[in-house]
Amino acid sequence: MDATTTDADVLLMQRLAEGEDLALNALMSRWRERVAAFLLRMVGNHATAMDLAQETFVRLYTSRHSYKPTAAFSTYLFHIAANLARSHARWKSRHPTVPLTDEAGVMLHEPEDPQLAPDAAAELREKNALVKQAIAGLPADLREALLLFTVEDMSHADIAITLGCSAKAVEVRIYRARQALREAFRRQSW
Repeated sequence: MDATTTDADVLLMQRLAEGEDLALNALMSRWRERVAAFLLRMVGNHATAMDLAQETFVRLYTSRHSYKPTAAFSTYLFHIAANLARSHARWKSRHPTVPLTDEAGVMLHEPEDPQLAPDAAAELREKNALVKQAIAGLPADLREALLLFTVEDMSHADIAITLGCSAKAVEVRIYRARQALREAFRRQSW
């Protein structure tokens, strides 16, 4: 996001804090898809990700008076989302359930590319499932840093603020995540 987008988000948060509740709708329309995509990659379940995305904006609304634009708005928003994903992971570890995937381990919500040949589509689905499985198998701290860096295109400094650690720790987490993925892919003999 560029500086004008960040400024617009800060302005929307200020308007929200001043009582203009429609500013939340504008923030949601600007950020809903990215937050939901991040949470989907974190929790691996579409319905849960949508619930957590909604809760992210509820928390954004409830914290509207305490928001201080000391960093990029995305840092603040993804900090809320990451905390919710961590809380969900802790809750899920205490309350295990059966995942909603097909027998091949592919999430049921994934659309197919209609332009691919059936055999190429099947191979792509298989590789996507293996990548998702490898990313999901990473420890939460490595997975969060990797997704914020690669998918959300956040800087190490912004990720550090979001995750509450140093920029060097973010760098190490991303490095370790990539090493773990390389090892997982090497075992799959790609």
